[in-house]
Amino acid sequence: MEVFGIAVELLAMFTGFGLLIGILFGFFGMGGSFLVTPALLVMGYDANVAVGSGLAFVFGTSVIATLKHRDLGQVDYKLGVLMIAGTTAGIEVGKIGLEYLQHLGLAGSVVSIAYVLLLGSIGAFVTYTALKGGGGGLSHDVDEADEDDGDDIPAIAQKIQSYDVPPMISVRGGFTVSLWMVLGVAFATGLLSGFLGVGGGFIRMPALFYLVGVPVPVAVGTDLFEIVFSGGIGSFLYAQSGAVDLSIVAPLLAGSALGARIGAGATSLVNEDDIKVYFGAMLLLGAIAVAVRQVGGYLGIEVFDVVSLVIILGAALLVSGAVIVTSVRELRAETPGADTATAD
Repeated sequence: MEVFGIAVELLAMFTGFGLLIGILFGFFGMGGSFLVTPALLVMGYDANVAVGSGLAFVFGTSVIATLKHRDLGQVDYKLGVLMIAGTTAGIEVGKIGLEYLQHLGLAGSVVSIAYVLLLGSIGAFVTYTALKGGGGGLSHDVDEADEDDGDDIPAIAQKIQSYDVPPMISVRGGFTVSLWMVLGVAFATGLLSGFLGVGGGFIRMPALFYLVGVPVPVAVGTDLFEIVFSGGIGSFLYAQSGAVDLSIVAPLLAGSALGARIGAGATSLVNEDDIKVYFGAMLLLGAIAVAVRQVGGYLGIEVFDVVSLVIILGAALLVSGAVIVTSVRELRAETPGADTATAD
């Protein structure tokens, strides 16, 4: 049975997958297309369709999540607008590079290898810092990320902030940083957006915190605000060449509409120290999934494609489930305290 030309089973899977990714996207300011694009590649879609559809999904989901973070006061609009210029240039360069590799017939392999390297290295870094503990740990508590609390800023970010390379701009969090650093981060993540079909959040959000020193709640909200533009521009460019498949994007967005609101709302409840180990594990699992697919394709073992897809779906389920469970626990922990305060 088909609905709008797509099997009901596939429609249900895309909707459920969108719900899980929406939770991740809203909570971390990342986690959208860096899971969607590999999943589409595993399912046999062409690289340009996987990238274009991933960007279109990112655009829709980021709009939903940004509105929620705006309500929470976690968006630095000035920083976001300044990053758009660098991101736009990066997207165009990345798109040109992908189309060239597509012409050579190497796009699928190169994109997959790039995913393995990026997800694996960033996942290992996040997991290592989470297990190590202390020293600039991430937190979603806005009060803990107060402007005057310099101890929460990673050492490398403090070092970068010490360099006075004009023009300098003030960033929400009570410090100034060189505009060139902001533009450099924006261009690099824009390059990834155009080349890999990602919003760039899984690199931009950690970069804003670890390199620029932006408090995590603001980094998440500002990252999502910027992704609205990078995802919109990227999906528009790919749509012009017919590389956006609406039968994929529509059910994904239907599921993520609810998930993004849940994830964004959870940022005011959950201390990221309780969850970032799972996020690092999700990145590592994403890298493993793409690697498994590549090995399967090289050896001609088709079952590896199924294993890869299961790993990707499992990673999304693991982390989104952890976010929800932790949020529920925090709500339950707050309720007795509120009752007691009322009674007194």
